[in-house]
Amino acid sequence: MSTNTPDSLQPPAALSDGVQAALAQSGHAPASPGAAHIRSFVHRRGHITQGQRDALEHLLDKWSIAYAPRTLDAATAFGRQAPLILEIGFGMGETTEKIALARPEDNFLGVEVFNAGVGSLLRRIEGSAIPNLRIVQHDAVEVVRDMIAPATLAGVHVYFPDPWPKKRHHKRRLIQPAFVALLASRIAPGGYLHCATDWQEYAAQMLEVLGAEPLLRNSCADYAPRPDYRPQTKFETRGLRLGHGVWDLIFKRA
Repeated sequence: MSTNTPDSLQPPAALSDGVQAALAQSGHAPASPGAAHIRSFVHRRGHITQGQRDALEHLLDKWSIAYAPRTLDAATAFGRQAPLILEIGFGMGETTEKIALARPEDNFLGVEVFNAGVGSLLRRIEGSAIPNLRIVQHDAVEVVRDMIAPATLAGVHVYFPDPWPKKRHHKRRLIQPAFVALLASRIAPGGYLHCATDWQEYAAQMLEVLGAEPLLRNSCADYAPRPDYRPQTKFETRGLRLGHGVWDLIFKRA
């Protein structure tokens, strides 16, 4: 019996010129003082389903916010005033969808660069009718630097960022002192920064870097138990069953 899905039967149709032009901007921002940084991602030609392409074609304008080097008016973008949570690198969006549905009192801004992930989350937003979730498809460092005003975020989620395990690639890791300082400046007093990783050496680096940031205070002695609001992913469940570790870190803005 064939196991082909509808998405795999036909080659994906090309995106329209307008959508391709919009997506082409996702990795580039105009230069500004202090703009240079090492990117924590590398664009690769990955698989994308027809459903994800359709979502990019038809839902991008509805649920996404275009990158622009100016401060985001969150109340206008979401149509209401509410605490704003930033999620950096949401992957395929499963966790983001669950958290946004469970916390309707908060607004969520997801930042991701890869087309498949953006298309996947667009489908989830539309299918689950999630009014409190928007997407920016762009480099997270530039989004935080250029679009988020100081002391305005209620929280930041950075779940399972690329660990860049080879030592020569550690400079590409997202959690670095300069970016943590930038994030801390955008979090309101009393807000939080929540990181999670399944790479122990990266967890240790996160603990060191976050602990050295003067604006942040660890909510625990070292690592935190997984909070109820962060759902356990299928990948994480499988890893835990095999004896792999997962480390959560929750720091509060002083």
